[in-house]
Amino acid sequence: MKSPETKKPTNKSAFREWLDSVMFAVVAATLIRFFLFEAYTIPTPSMESSLMVGDFLFVSKMHYGVRTPKTPLQLPLTHQKIWFTNLPSYLRWIELPVYRLPGFTDVKKGDAVVFNAPNFEEDGDAPLDLRTFYVKRCVGTPGDVLEVRDQQVIVNGKPMDNPERMQHPVFMKTKENLDEAFFDTYGIRNSPDASYDSADWLPLADSSNQLVGYKLNTSKKHIDEIKALPWAKSFDFDSFKDPKGVTFIDMFPHDTVQFKFNRDWFGPIKIPAKGMTVTLDSKNVAFYQEAIRTYEGNSGIELQGGKLIQDGQVLKTYTFKQNYYFMMGDNRHNSADSRFWGFVPSENIVGKAVFVWMSLDPNKGLFSGKIRWSRIFRFVD
Repeated sequence: MKSPETKKPTNKSAFREWLDSVMFAVVAATLIRFFLFEAYTIPTPSMESSLMVGDFLFVSKMHYGVRTPKTPLQLPLTHQKIWFTNLPSYLRWIELPVYRLPGFTDVKKGDAVVFNAPNFEEDGDAPLDLRTFYVKRCVGTPGDVLEVRDQQVIVNGKPMDNPERMQHPVFMKTKENLDEAFFDTYGIRNSPDASYDSADWLPLADSSNQLVGYKLNTSKKHIDEIKALPWAKSFDFDSFKDPKGVTFIDMFPHDTVQFKFNRDWFGPIKIPAKGMTVTLDSKNVAFYQEAIRTYEGNSGIELQGGKLIQDGQVLKTYTFKQNYYFMMGDNRHNSADSRFWGFVPSENIVGKAVFVWMSLDPNKGLFSGKIRWSRIFRFVD
């Protein structure tokens, strides 16, 4: 009787070893990205100085619950396009309903939240889970009545605690000549392409071209630090406010006849909650028609003459199918947020911004302060 032959293990080639390692890394990274954390970068100044342009964030998907993918046929570790090409990274052959697994907590007022932009024209017809990512601070949760009154957010009749690093433009009156290095000390920096509206500091002169002071876009913390300096200066907090009653067509709900809203005077407005029923009068149609027609999964609802029509019938009331949130950037005069495009549906929520793991100053070179060491591994407050 012959003894069974022992099969000798075959050695993998170096290429096969490398390929297996790459496949394992891709699968592991995909699972971590889907269930636990995902990394994002801050491209715009809408959250300064809480979050800076060039900050790299870890965003927890566990806090609010993992959102199931709407578009499962997607190349791993990509967004809308395949790297270095203009080719879509996904196929729309299968589109699934969106569900959310249980999380640690609900979205709370004051949280820094990452979500898919609900109404961003440059996304075109990209699927929900592949739309542009925004990070803003939640200032209103489902069912809240929100108002911005003279720059102060009021929720359900009570002033909301302001973020410590919230920014507004102010006028600093002084004849002291100050340069970029001075403002850089206080984290007040201009990008190379900064305009008058987006500049964080700007010298201002009188009719005879004499310096009278500076426009600053900064936080109360930095203003208090500058106030402590010995040379004479004073601050005017009203110079650059949007006056009450002055409105702009780009303010939500884009109706300047019924609503005199601007960045500093907005609302009151009630945020939709799942199960909330509203009477569709002219005011509520203006507030809620976009959510009803676009985010609620309805079909055949059209806006005609200030009324919502479905199957030839005027809708008198509507009951919402999901929760909504109101988001604002901490850089209050330089943020495109819910004051401009309205409510964020719950299905758009991605996760909670937890901490900054790296921060690179886009205006500096590698050997001249490129890395913001003080911001590395800083928790988002």
